[in-house]
Amino acid sequence: KGFSDTIDLLAERWGSAGVERIAALESRGFIFGCALAYKLGVGTALLRKPGKLPSETIHVEYSLEYGTDRIEMHTDAVTPGMKVLVVDDLLATGGTAGAAIRLLNQRDAHIIGCAFVIELAFLNGRQALGDVTVDSLITYG
Repeated sequence: KGFSDTIDLLAERWGSAGVERIAALESRGFIFGCALAYKLGVGTALLRKPGKLPSETIHVEYSLEYGTDRIEMHTDAVTPGMKVLVVDDLLATGGTAGAAIRLLNQRDAHIIGCAFVIELAFLNGRQALGDVTVDSLITYG
């Protein structure tokens, strides 16, 4: 019940935004992003850790508190101008979601927003996302 209510609420908030593709972040973002894509009747672009996608990819590296990481996406996952919603389970420092935005910008996607189930506001992750619309269902401090 909680999962279906979460997807329904995300769909209610983003259903009229013209979403054409959900960019789901590995790995828990896949759970919410794929279900939301199904609900909205759109496709999904999977943003994954290095070496896990089978076809040609583009990538971006980003900083973590303890080093660097990288995410990849198929080169044909989005097309220029496509309206994309970034979806993940948690917004903390914004490092991964910020990298997702940079990765999607490489393909000239039109990022209409970022949707999270939970936000840890005290970590100021929204600042890492620039002027993109950010929506969280639950916010802690």
